Amino acid sequence: MNELDTSLTYLKGVGPQRADLLSSELGLRTFGDLLEYFPFRYVDRSKIYNIDEIAPGPSEIQVRGSLGDIRLIGNGYKKRLTATLTSGNNSLELIWFKGIKWIHKSLNHGDEVIAYGKISNFKGKLSISHPELEKVKSFEKNFILGLHPVYSSTEKLSAAGLNSKGLNKLILEIIRNLKISNSEWIPIGISNNKNWPSKFNALKEMHYPKNIHRLTLARERLAFEEIFLDQLVFAFRRKSHKIIDGGHLFPKLKPNFHNFYEKIIPFTLTNAQKKVITEIRKNTIKGYHMNRLIQGDVGSGKTLVAFMAMLMSIDNNYQAAMMAPTEVLAQQHFSSLKIWTDLLGLKISLLTGSVKTSARKKIFKNLVSGETNIIVGTHALIEDSVVFNNLGVAIIDEQHKFGVAQREKIKNKNSPFPHILVMTATPIPRTLAMSLYGDLDLSVIDELPPGRKSITTLHQTDHNRLKIWGFLKKEIKKGRQVYIVYPLIEESETLDLKDLMDGFESVQRDFPKPEFQISIVHGKMKAEDKKYEMERFISGVTQIMISTTVIEVGVNVPNASVMVIENAEKFGLSQLHQLRGRVGRGGEQSYCILMTKDKLSDNGKIRIETLCKTTDGFEIANVDMQLRGPGEVMGTRQSGSINYKIANIIEDGKLIEWSRQLAEEIVISDPELKKQENQQLKLKFSKYSRQKIRWGTVA
Repeated sequence: MNELDTSLTYLKGVGPQRADLLSSELGLRTFGDLLEYFPFRYVDRSKIYNIDEIAPGPSEIQVRGSLGDIRLIGNGYKKRLTATLTSGNNSLELIWFKGIKWIHKSLNHGDEVIAYGKISNFKGKLSISHPELEKVKSFEKNFILGLHPVYSSTEKLSAAGLNSKGLNKLILEIIRNLKISNSEWIPIGISNNKNWPSKFNALKEMHYPKNIHRLTLARERLAFEEIFLDQLVFAFRRKSHKIIDGGHLFPKLKPNFHNFYEKIIPFTLTNAQKKVITEIRKNTIKGYHMNRLIQGDVGSGKTLVAFMAMLMSIDNNYQAAMMAPTEVLAQQHFSSLKIWTDLLGLKISLLTGSVKTSARKKIFKNLVSGETNIIVGTHALIEDSVVFNNLGVAIIDEQHKFGVAQREKIKNKNSPFPHILVMTATPIPRTLAMSLYGDLDLSVIDELPPGRKSITTLHQTDHNRLKIWGFLKKEIKKGRQVYIVYPLIEESETLDLKDLMDGFESVQRDFPKPEFQISIVHGKMKAEDKKYEMERFISGVTQIMISTTVIEVGVNVPNASVMVIENAEKFGLSQLHQLRGRVGRGGEQSYCILMTKDKLSDNGKIRIETLCKTTDGFEIANVDMQLRGPGEVMGTRQSGSINYKIANIIEDGKLIEWSRQLAEEIVISDPELKKQENQQLKLKFSKYSRQKIRWGTVA
């Protein structure tokens, strides 16, 4: 058995009771677990000072000298213990206010000691309050000069003597007595190239680094291990998708693809769109199964790219499907695509939960016969009753709303499997996408179509509300429409609904009938009522839509030119950006007005300022991740695959990209890991991949 797998019960200074506490409080059960329980910060104990070298300051330092003049002073709560620390002709005072009785017994006149603490200067006299003291002989035997670790603990552990100092002693015991063999699995070429320490030395340096440079190298090596193993699993999964799953061949691009590209598209594609179409094209002419994620900001033209992928499928006698998370979004996709399919003479159908039985039967019949070229729908598409004639490509819109299970179901609708193209309008920082969706090939549409006017974003507070209402009335008189959105916080739905209804009544007073017509939509409404109100707004019957964030995804009204977001400080950055993307879809100048309280938190100010400064979704996503962390940005259900012990997706972006590249190279050059230099990697990878759960699984 590997020594690192030894139970903590057998570690000197632990025993059964402490072992149970370490397990229940911190999840630490083995020597290896404790060795990988890394400090959250370090204190600099790399130098021992003489008294004549020191000066008062915020930093803690360690000073050498001999003890003398040990005295108890005062009575009651004013009682204190003092001692003089002398070095040469200089001295300073050591002072204790607590634990005096025990400390007094431990002090001996003339002892050579090391005192550690913060230097103060009171009336020209240097002192240290409550210093840590250790005799020089013991210090030289047991202490390691350098940066010293500080560990997180808990109340129960501290009560059992396992505070930071107690944990420190246990880890030091492992480091001093453990001999780890055969722990190296990183191919030697990689390790030597980076000048990294060995695995065991890296672990030691994480706890007791000699300096910042050594700490940086150790941390980088261990972070690489975590990231690289993930990326290697992803690389093998991508390879298996391509080879094992096979893939439909789409060699022809006539007549539909060429007709659409040359005669129907009324504008020039962006370079980003052309690049992604080329990437899809390469997937579909090599006999590999495509499993690709398209990231694109709101309005970047993802749907057009997806449609052209569908035309590649249809031109080669296959069908295409598009699955959306809501009926509203599915309906809008259907309406948009139908304009193009009608021009091309193609058959398109819509399948959602509200489609009646008689219509469903006809849709099913046309799918099986192959008469239907494209079907758009919701989760209804993955029901067992839906059977295709020959499905060539499946598009999944708003990837973050679906899990792996749904992706697998649509994939299994055909044999061989259809090509899979998943899309998201939620910009994800590249390194986060590599970690969450590493089994997918990544494509990014990072340009907006030419001629699209940038949305003007303004920050306003309540005292300017009348001015804002006046601006809305001017826009409505120009024939434009307006959204007014209220936050929805799951923990207080009742309060949120009250805020929404209060807001609705207020808007009704300021925008009276018959001059103004208002729609209202929220999550507590029946589906048919919600649909009715949305359709009234989409058709232009109402000029104002008051809603919660149900309109975040899926409502496309080119005539809507203003978005007012109430209590904008309660929204996350990415959500604010998504909401803002509901306007600016027509040719007119559009506006997003962020209404907040007068006083904002520091994070609130950064969010509002960022949104006012830029409309670049990827820049916004990066700021959002720095503020909230990757797990919160993507939601708890999807954060498991990025729950690293030491690697940090925000800080280790370059390491993630490099790891992905290395993993890809190894899979290509040594797909079975047979080369001599990859033997230890093979053993480590085999064990790791068996332990790893399915990435990206959403409950």
